[in-house]
Amino acid sequence: MEHRGLDAYGYFEREGSLGRVRSEFRAVVAAARTRTAEAYGRRLHSAYLYGSVPRGTARPGRSDLDLLLVLHHEPSDEDRDTAEVLARGLDEDFPEVDGVGILLQDKVAVLSEAERFDLGWFLACLCTPLLGADLAEHLPRYRPDSLLARETNGDLAELLPGWRTRVREASTPEEYRTLSRIFSRRLVRTAFTLVMPRWGGWTSDLGESAEIFGRYYPLRAAQVAAAAAVALDPVADPEVLRGYVEDLGPWLADEYTARHGTKTPRRG
Repeated sequence: MEHRGLDAYGYFEREGSLGRVRSEFRAVVAAARTRTAEAYGRRLHSAYLYGSVPRGTARPGRSDLDLLLVLHHEPSDEDRDTAEVLARGLDEDFPEVDGVGILLQDKVAVLSEAERFDLGWFLACLCTPLLGADLAEHLPRYRPDSLLARETNGDLAELLPGWRTRVREASTPEEYRTLSRIFSRRLVRTAFTLVMPRWGGWTSDLGESAEIFGRYYPLRAAQVAAAAAVALDPVADPEVLRGYVEDLGPWLADEYTARHGTKTPRRG
């Protein structure tokens, strides 16, 4: 049987752990822990890893390091500047990673009712504790249902106009590669969560996500499989991007809305 990321009661299992971090990435993870604590001090409530590094699937020199930092207060401009310096330093000092991404949030937002099935779920199920008290202890357990699908990826239609603008304004191969990576990842994840309740499980593996989606939508399977390949190896092809924003993206947004509805608007 397939392992579907759930426990015996049908709830999500946390997908990563520090024990799964490959040896090549242990030094950068240790540095991230130390430098984060030094940079934020008492402003920091807790820090988490997410993505391929804590899942044990990261590729040396090709995968990025992703961090979620939860502060006691709403992040300020100074906090964001600190995150930028922290990320740049880790990226420069450790060639094992190809980029460092840092998300900043505050404790109130993470635990809010509005974010219960989006940011809260993300922390509780997809993030691995690195520093501080784990906020997952204050969050519910989650199942792969339509509510979760709606609140995590039910906003693709809202994103598409901005995506089209970014495609029109891009002009260099590096810009095209960056957009192809961002857009393809989001499209594959949205395609997977579209079918997640029917499949009845969870995976963060993009190739597996595309394969599972294709079982339910065979006519679109090749497009999503191609997007999963681009997510791992971005391309500098504007035609690929135009295909995302003019064909696959709009179809996926319409199908998602029809099946799960749209994400609840957030204040601000």
